[in-house]
Amino acid sequence: MDISKHFSQSQLAHNSSKPLYLQILEIITCKITDRTLPPGSKLPPERELANLFAVSRTTAINAYRQLELQGLIQTRIGSGTYVVDTPINSTNAVPPMSWNQLFSPHPQSPLSSILRELVSTPVSQQSISLAAGMPDPALYPFDIFTDLFHKHSSKIDLADLGHISTEGYAPLRQTLATIHCQKSTIPTIIDNLLILSGSQQGIYLISKIFLQPGDCVIVESPTYIGAIQVFHSAGVRILTLPSNTSLPLALLEDYLIRYRPKLFYIIPTFQNPNGRVMPLNERQELLRLAARHQLIIVEDDPYSELYYNEPPPPSLKDMDHHNIVIHLGTFSKTLFPGLRTGWMVAPPPVINRIALEKQYVDLHSNNLSQWLLHLFLKGDVLQTHLIQMRKEYKKRRDTMANSIRRECGSFLDFSLPTGGFYLWCKLNTEVTSPTLLHEATKNGVSFVPGEAFYTDRSNFKELRLCFATHPEKKLQEGIKRLAKTLYSLNQKQEHQALENNSSTRPMI
Repeated sequence: MDISKHFSQSQLAHNSSKPLYLQILEIITCKITDRTLPPGSKLPPERELANLFAVSRTTAINAYRQLELQGLIQTRIGSGTYVVDTPINSTNAVPPMSWNQLFSPHPQSPLSSILRELVSTPVSQQSISLAAGMPDPALYPFDIFTDLFHKHSSKIDLADLGHISTEGYAPLRQTLATIHCQKSTIPTIIDNLLILSGSQQGIYLISKIFLQPGDCVIVESPTYIGAIQVFHSAGVRILTLPSNTSLPLALLEDYLIRYRPKLFYIIPTFQNPNGRVMPLNERQELLRLAARHQLIIVEDDPYSELYYNEPPPPSLKDMDHHNIVIHLGTFSKTLFPGLRTGWMVAPPPVINRIALEKQYVDLHSNNLSQWLLHLFLKGDVLQTHLIQMRKEYKKRRDTMANSIRRECGSFLDFSLPTGGFYLWCKLNTEVTSPTLLHEATKNGVSFVPGEAFYTDRSNFKELRLCFATHPEKKLQEGIKRLAKTLYSLNQKQEHQALENNSSTRPMI
């Protein structure tokens, strides 16, 4: 029996405060209780269910998990998921565990699931995601890593695959310290460096050792979604600085005097989402101001190697003569996210304290990834790979920009970034970015609405488009679908405006 037909007319309310997985749960529960789905019915696989409701596979999995906890369905390994044969109201039924009542209090935010949804949305031929900041899997240097593994696996010290220092695999730390020294006049030694399971972990660990509820932190506005999530979770007060133009140093100093913030989180090079590069003189002024007020600067630097014109200015850490910068780096954008390997450069007291906190999370980051990365970096192939990435991503950036100019006319403005992954766009129409996203997903294209990058969920006229994930033809098709949606919504707005004007016109 084709079960999928029973869900074809069911619509999810994407604007509802109720999570999508709970909406799917209610739909399936109703069909089980009214016997549309009788006992023994085989339900669609998770991936098919996700496609039926146009959601991520994670959302579909969560819906099935809740149904299983409620005793309505069961999964048979190697067979599938079925409606249970026993009556729902059986006297022998055990009530489901009340997990939500047992959780410790946690600050809820509208952003709490958006990052997970972005990274877990499956790639498909039908839907084009311009949302997640992901490099193209087709460009991963996986063949190089495979060759390195086969060439060196017989020589590996098996002790290196046991537990290692929380700070990370020592040869990799030394290699990264050497790379930092080559870029800077400020020496970096192994004691300044710790390996992370991605730079996102670094933001989390920094919040754990420096922040308490009620503290103040400063961020750019807009800024990276993941940082906003971490700071909201820490219960701190977030102060914002506009980052679309020059850094407002006078306002920053006012914050420093008035609120005594603990730290300033900043992406100075190819900022996410707007692509801005902080010029050298601003970097120098920021460091002087921070040193004078004893402000910690957390520099997140995922994109600085992905420049498409001239190299950007030195990192803040490379200019940090006062030892006030904590630098976060990652291989997720330049190599591939699945390595789950980033690093932190900071004064030794900070590294030691971070290591103490990190051991409660994962003891140490993945050994095999660290070993392979060390071989990759020592093999001197990173620069060759980066040259290829810069060339390819520049072409994709230009293709997306030209497609927007051609397809979207005056409805969408943007500034051409000189590096990174994103075009930061502004709508020149009455249409808002949440409305555009809601309709665009029906046409098989998605993006991140600008409000996600603001702490106050404002700015409904902006959106972020990622040009790195897809080849040029797919980017062109994605922009065509976006433009089709945009023109359709604009015509609807104009039609409604005409109707409103005609209904208020005086009768003569």
